[in-house]
Amino acid sequence: MPRCVLTPAVVELVVADMSATVAFYRRLGLDLPNDVADEGHVETTVGALRLAFDTREMIQPFDPQWSPPQGGHRVALAFEATSPAEVDAAHEELTAAGAQGHLPPFDAPWGMRYAVVLDPDGTPVDLFAGSA
Repeated sequence: MPRCVLTPAVVELVVADMSATVAFYRRLGLDLPNDVADEGHVETTVGALRLAFDTREMIQPFDPQWSPPQGGHRVALAFEATSPAEVDAAHEELTAAGAQGHLPPFDAPWGMRYAVVLDPDGTPVDLFAGSA
C-alpha cells in the first residue's frame, strides 16, 4: 500500500489577538515584526520549520466550522534555555509582562529546570534547560 511521505514544514496557531501573541513570542526571542495589529497571518522560521500565527478572522472564511479547542490543550510549544538560571529569568520576565504562569520554575525529576507559562490564548509554553 502506498504511503504519503511528507515533510513537516509549519506549526500554526490560531490566535485571538495578533499583537499580544507577537509581543509574547518576541520576548522569547522569535524574530517577528513589530506592527502586526491588522495582520491576519504572521510567521517566522524556527530551525527547519516555520511557526505561523493566524487570527480567527483569517481562518473562519475558509473553515466556517472552526472553533477554539475546548476542554484542555491540544498543543504546547517548548523553548530551550541555555541554563537553568535562564529558565527562571524568562519565567520572571514573561509573568512580569502579564503572561499567566502555569508552573513556576522547578527542578524536574528527569534532570531539567522546567517552567510553564501560557501564551495570550492559553497555549502552554514550556521553558526548559538541562541541569547545570
